[in-house]
Amino acid sequence: MNKVFANAEAALFDFRDGSSVLCAGFGLCGNPENLIGAVHRLGFRDLTIVSNNCGTTDKGLGVLLQARQVRKMISSYVGENKEFERQFLAGELEVELCPQGTLVERIRAAGAGIPAFFTATGYGTKVAEGKETRLFGTKHFVMERALGADYAFVKAWKGDTWGNLIFRKTARNFGPAMATAGRITIAEVEELVEVGQLDPDQIHTPSIYVQRIFQGGDYRKPIEQRTVRPRPVAA
Repeated sequence: MNKVFANAEAALFDFRDGSSVLCAGFGLCGNPENLIGAVHRLGFRDLTIVSNNCGTTDKGLGVLLQARQVRKMISSYVGENKEFERQFLAGELEVELCPQGTLVERIRAAGAGIPAFFTATGYGTKVAEGKETRLFGTKHFVMERALGADYAFVKAWKGDTWGNLIFRKTARNFGPAMATAGRITIAEVEELVEVGQLDPDQIHTPSIYVQRIFQGGDYRKPIEQRTVRPRPVAA
């Protein structure tokens, strides 16, 4: 089976309005920039997006939010994005907040075929409202359900034509877990190589989890908050 596509648009041939998407990355680090850009250009709407956050006001997933293409966000962090705040407070955006560790575990559970699990995180808070709770020993736990999606968008450093992936440093956040939990996982990579050119011991996501792959380009890799300090003045 040929998994290689020419570009993001080609890999999204069956994407539809109303799709749900697991979108990897941590803030703006490791964003699948080409896939986000293609969804924006193709104009898909009413999307449900699961991601650590929604980018910044004008970068990353924030581009889709600005264009009113997102109906619901499931996230653990919503700072850095003034448009997110405006839409949420105006009742224009449905938001489900989830503790970060719980979020990634819900995704991992979906990929492992585990329908639900219990965690102590969130017990006694709004996070637990409407959810089943249980007492194990002397501690209370909240039941959280697995979280998969129609598509998983991941961005890796290197990949081969079968879909084996290697992530790099912080850009590895959420990617391996999300790759297992999408009905269709689409990977964009900075470098696409032939099978056998990747060290098997370095592969983070095996090819069985990836249905489509393409080599991306024009990566900007923006920084959310650029902080610098003055250079010391020479004596």
